[in-house]
Amino acid sequence: MVFIAIMFVGFPFIIVASFFGINGGNFIYKVCKLWASIWYVLVGIRHLEYFESPHDTSKQYIFVANHISYLDIPPIVITAKQPIRVLGKYEMVKIPIFGSIYRAAVILVDRRDAERRSKSVRQLKLAVNQGLSIFIFPEGTFNETNQPLKDFFDGAFRIAIETQTPIKPLLFIDTIERMHFSTLFSMTPGKSRVVYLADISVAGLTIEDLPALKEKAYKQMEEGLKRYRKYPTILSVF
Repeated sequence: MVFIAIMFVGFPFIIVASFFGINGGNFIYKVCKLWASIWYVLVGIRHLEYFESPHDTSKQYIFVANHISYLDIPPIVITAKQPIRVLGKYEMVKIPIFGSIYRAAVILVDRRDAERRSKSVRQLKLAVNQGLSIFIFPEGTFNETNQPLKDFFDGAFRIAIETQTPIKPLLFIDTIERMHFSTLFSMTPGKSRVVYLADISVAGLTIEDLPALKEKAYKQMEEGLKRYRKYPTILSVF
């Protein structure tokens, strides 16, 4: 109810801003950042940021993060230190009112066919060419396993190579405790940590280097998650 109340206050500003191109889009993210920050305070969630490596706010990045909860969305806009666009699921636009805000704020990915997926990639590259950073969940959907990460899709890493934009991995540590992916009615107050990992350069890489780049990001994020969270040990039987 608190989330919806704040949403209605910000809704007119977001709709008007949606008609003003890149600057309007940047304003929308500022409104969403304020919305998320106020909501966090009112529901008792503490946003915390940790920097394992310095973060250069003047640079463009392809941001990637683990995906474990619906509450992975607020940390994106709260942590954004530079103009950014997020790749988001098309299905979310079907939600009344919120769907209109979502459509105005994100680059939609519709996975129903190859042409729609290709259109999303073109829009992401256009955003990078316009000087924006982009954010992608490389796992694609929620990680419902008991392991730190699911397998990554190629998209974020292909775009990074083709646009020569460095990868910036983030870790969302506590969002699954704040709201479990299985239900919207499991939210609890508490901390919500975001960890900035070291940049991954793509300078000089070609598409042949994509598997190695993806593996490097995966290992860096997996090792980071293991430092901050506990996972069951799987024993091999010979």
